[in-house]
Amino acid sequence: MEQEKAAHFKRSMQVRHVVMLSLGGVIGTGLFLSSGYTIQQAGPIGAILSYLVGAIAVYLVMLCLGELSVQMPETGAFHSYAAKYIGPATGYTVAWLYWLTWTVALGSEFTAAGLLMQRWFPDVNVWIWSALFAALIFFLNASSVRFFAESEFWFSLVKVLTIVAFIVLGAAAIFGIVPMEGRGSAPLLSNLTANGWFPNGAFAILMTMLAVNFAFSGTELIGIAAGETVDPARTIPKAIKTTLLRLVLFFLGTIFVLSALLPTDEAGVLESPFVAVLDRVGIPYAADVMNFVILTAILSAANSGLYASSRMLWSLADKGTVPKSLARLNARGVPFNALTLSMAGGALALLSSVVAPDTVYIALVSISGLAVVAVWMSISVSQLLFRRAYVREGHSVRDLAFRTPGYPFVPIASFLLCLLSCIGIGFDPTQRIALYCGIPFVLFCYAAYYVTARKRETKGENRA
Repeated sequence: MEQEKAAHFKRSMQVRHVVMLSLGGVIGTGLFLSSGYTIQQAGPIGAILSYLVGAIAVYLVMLCLGELSVQMPETGAFHSYAAKYIGPATGYTVAWLYWLTWTVALGSEFTAAGLLMQRWFPDVNVWIWSALFAALIFFLNASSVRFFAESEFWFSLVKVLTIVAFIVLGAAAIFGIVPMEGRGSAPLLSNLTANGWFPNGAFAILMTMLAVNFAFSGTELIGIAAGETVDPARTIPKAIKTTLLRLVLFFLGTIFVLSALLPTDEAGVLESPFVAVLDRVGIPYAADVMNFVILTAILSAANSGLYASSRMLWSLADKGTVPKSLARLNARGVPFNALTLSMAGGALALLSSVVAPDTVYIALVSISGLAVVAVWMSISVSQLLFRRAYVREGHSVRDLAFRTPGYPFVPIASFLLCLLSCIGIGFDPTQRIALYCGIPFVLFCYAAYYVTARKRETKGENRA
């Protein structure tokens, strides 16, 4: 039986669940596939520097999020912080941007999962696999928070173990411990500068920053899950520190191995760079193994994405900016209505990826990439303004259970790094559509908020 509006979500997630939820959202196609694009565009050294800057940016943003989420542990927290400390219209816009980010991702992930199955079952239609995987992910989310967290834990564990094994094996190949196919050993680090430090110019680093930031997106899921964790004051800081450490090691270690072993002219997005490297190392069945791992990565990201989008929609309804029916929780503590609508949005994105891949879908994906960076910027500004308001109200900074260090440098620096990636895409013709589509969408959200706000005020006056 559904409750008209449950007071709270069930706090069922432990530290290991929150860490793996965040890792599950981050380690996906952005690392397994898009890293090839970054190496191709920025070159080996440029790719390493680009991911290093991205890691610094996400680290600073998460330090800001830590203070906010521990002090105010809410489900779907980002837009609540933005609404309170920046403005209600900004909070409303941030929520829809983040919801759209993950619902669009759902469509692409289900399509990609279906395409991956073609390797083993070429005679089965892609749509059949996409539908089966969509049903699986919906079931995992609809069952219970605990069941969802456990499934995501094991999904993510496969990816984590694979990346650790890849880094170890790659390092062994770089230093000649494992022979390369057709040669006695890898060329050590000579591949890093084979075509010069920056084959496409140093400016290519800036142009690839949006793709890199998109690869790091999902780290902020820790803030989304804050309202459903056991003892947030202890769980959230520990999860942030653990997640950030692993992300930096995984991403930078992986990009270093890929850059050292994969020539720039062989990198791209048509094939996973992981498969290409393993083929050069001479690992048998590398393509099949990586196909399976990438499949679990995609399903894990879809699992995290449906969770995030449903909670953001629930939070909008809880604040009264969308119909209250979306804020209902069922007996298992799951926002089933919000979950269903989010899955429907993912299905529309899936449909657009087939019907209009060059128009509607490209526009949606472009907005999605820009939206992640916009959300990070809102987190930085929210923390900056929260700390000012907290001190102005007479509180001591020492009373905060988790303090963002280096205030106000950290929130300002994180905001500027995110802004830099937005500026960079303006110079890349392939990514520029994100600005053309994203800016009008943001303006539309602001306009929609003010229109609906006036209607709510009118209804309130009529009732009075």
